[in-house]
Amino acid sequence: MVRSRVKQETSAGGVVYRVVDGAPQFLLIRDAYHNWGFPKGHVESNEGIELAALREVEEETGLHTLTLRGPIDTIDWYFRFRGRLVHKVCHFFLIESATAATSPQREEGITACKWLALDDALTRVSYENARGVLTRAAELVPPSTGHAAGATR
Repeated sequence: MVRSRVKQETSAGGVVYRVVDGAPQFLLIRDAYHNWGFPKGHVESNEGIELAALREVEEETGLHTLTLRGPIDTIDWYFRFRGRLVHKVCHFFLIESATAATSPQREEGITACKWLALDDALTRVSYENARGVLTRAAELVPPSTGHAAGATR
């Protein structure tokens, strides 16, 4: 593989959770290809990855009362787009939502948003690397009796 022909892309996204009856639920989105995963998207120029993650979650899910709890993991993968090889790096953050009502960003191909318990979410997620991100996110969810400090948007 010739590295100079590879286009580099950086994205950021979030594993969104909310606590219901003392247990976390995780938000998955379904894309236009019927794959389930997490809200994510390109980091704009002069935008930090944390703010990009919050912005993408807001845009793709319609959630606005969000608190960034911290980084989860960075994953990468290769794909072809219009004949060109792309290396995508995506930074994921743990994000808490104070509300449950979602509004999928249909113009971006988001066809559904669904809150699920961890086991159901792990079964539903379409990609193996995303399952690893979700497993790590679940380990980072603070106990429901206390709230960790974080940036709120």
